Amino acid sequence: MSESQSSAASAVRQEWQPRLALLVAATFFMEFLDGTVLTTAIPSIAADFAVAPADVNITMTAYLMTVAMGIPVSGWLAERVGARRVFCAAIAVFTIASLLCALSQDLTMLTVSRVLQGAGGAMMVPVGTLVVLRRTPKEDLLRATAYLVWPGLLAPVLAPLVGGALTTFLSWHWIFLINIPLGLAAFIAALRLVPQGAGDQSRRLDWVGLLLTTAGVGALVVGLELATAHPSGPFGAISIAAGVVSIAGAVLWLRRTTNPLFQLTVFGTRTFRATSTGGFIYRLTISAVPFLLPLMFQDGFGWDPLHAGVMVAAVFIGNIGIKPATTPLIRRFGFKPVLVFASLASALTFGLCALLDAGTPEPLIFALLVCSGAFRSIGFSAYASIQYADIVPGQLPSANAISATLVQLAAGAGIAVGALFLRLFAAPAAFGADPVAPYRGAFLAIAVLMLLSTADSLTLHRQAGADVSRGRSAAPKAANP
Repeated sequence: MSESQSSAASAVRQEWQPRLALLVAATFFMEFLDGTVLTTAIPSIAADFAVAPADVNITMTAYLMTVAMGIPVSGWLAERVGARRVFCAAIAVFTIASLLCALSQDLTMLTVSRVLQGAGGAMMVPVGTLVVLRRTPKEDLLRATAYLVWPGLLAPVLAPLVGGALTTFLSWHWIFLINIPLGLAAFIAALRLVPQGAGDQSRRLDWVGLLLTTAGVGALVVGLELATAHPSGPFGAISIAAGVVSIAGAVLWLRRTTNPLFQLTVFGTRTFRATSTGGFIYRLTISAVPFLLPLMFQDGFGWDPLHAGVMVAAVFIGNIGIKPATTPLIRRFGFKPVLVFASLASALTFGLCALLDAGTPEPLIFALLVCSGAFRSIGFSAYASIQYADIVPGQLPSANAISATLVQLAAGAGIAVGALFLRLFAAPAAFGADPVAPYRGAFLAIAVLMLLSTADSLTLHRQAGADVSRGRSAAPKAANP
């Protein structure tokens, strides 16, 4: 970004707008929920379209891949056209695509409609965040992220319950139909709440950087999906390897070109870099839990899907219950102690999950999952806030797009890693011969993995992100090592 562009970004009038943050959070919830809610409806969709249930997985992969591949260009598009136009258009595309999904008569139409839906979702997430961040003073950043973080916490937990209820009592079409009134309301609210802003028509697109980045991210997402669904095949590993090579090529290109798609200098800021190190591991391990718990309750304990879904909802209760306290905790103790505590406490709950079996009293399981949800919420809120604490206004589009991409990759990697651990510990007598044995090993493994996030948080400076955690108004800082 040029100096003039940076100055223009800095000149945006900053004022905390809770209604705007709530609107953006609501659109995030729609996008995040639709990424996983279809899982419980796969048998019904397969029956309606007369295809194998495994074939329906393409609709989820297509959606997740489109979202991940669309995020890198979102920052440039918001700068070029204007964030308000892009955000409103994204809501419209997502809503129209949801209607097309509900009207689909075969698997091909549903898959194409999901791709269109993913394109809208890819713009809603980073562009909506950018709108809020640019308008929020540093001293109010904790409050803003408290609004923005809840969709990522709740959607994966609520998706099985919502999808199962809609499919059971109505039909799978309602998974998409409920987006219509929500999308219309969000579109009208966006026209009223999102400020006008002129785009920069002189901003050119880094086509090489875009091609390498989107190809790499897409290959990684597809590879993670394939590694989870078809672990014995070679295509998952091949796709992941191709994604890594493409991302490496993108990094080399972005470092050398004069007009990069992303400013990689954002990684020079330690508080942002924590998002791609300890923060990535934290999100990865947390994302594995909603995948492992329902499987353990059904396959290991012999519970029915509704029973398992209700128990997993305890995580949701912990998320919501602790939310009013997350900001006061960060303001009282600072980011570093909170991040260390959240990761250590989460690792402890994962270790305790490994001790559960079908004979464990259900109130005890419920209480453990409530605690796990609370620690999860604290860590998510802290990482979501600290990553922008020392980012200067001119770097916001790059930091925002990179962060959103990493969140998508961490969610996909969490499920893939959880499935990998289950396969590894399914070996005879590894953790016992009962059906719960593989899950014991998987939960212990992710507990150890979470400790890597703890180690990374311990390397943060004691006063990291103090301008945000203490609610002080300060001039933006330059990137720091």
